[in-house]
Amino acid sequence: MKRISIILVLVTVSAAAVTAYAHHSFPSTYDEGKKVTVEGKLVQFLWRNPHSFVHVMAPDDKGEMQRWAVEWGGAGQLGEQGVTRETLKPGDTVKVTGNPGRNPEDHRLRMITLVRPSDGFAWGQKKGEAFE
Repeated sequence: MKRISIILVLVTVSAAAVTAYAHHSFPSTYDEGKKVTVEGKLVQFLWRNPHSFVHVMAPDDKGEMQRWAVEWGGAGQLGEQGVTRETLKPGDTVKVTGNPGRNPEDHRLRMITLVRPSDGFAWGQKKGEAFE
């Protein structure tokens, strides 16, 4: 009986480790060697865990308007950085720089920086570094 319990624990721990690793595999979803900047109107801000998202209507590289899904940090992480569910509102003009998704037709980004020009709100800037 003890041997079965140990095996079950090992299987459970292994499955959890694989799930955690798969969940945080950004390089498989995003091209971390590239940066894309989009500027447009915020359509939706999804404040949640494990990752928040902003959706922005902005032109693609052909000038056609697209809805961009931009993956951000989790609510807890963002909260520690001063971002709340009230920070961004639909209709805000934002400029987002991020790593593009590996499939360009998905119009996805992993956020690196976000700027709201109307009031200067900025996220992702390192001290002394200028935004793109």
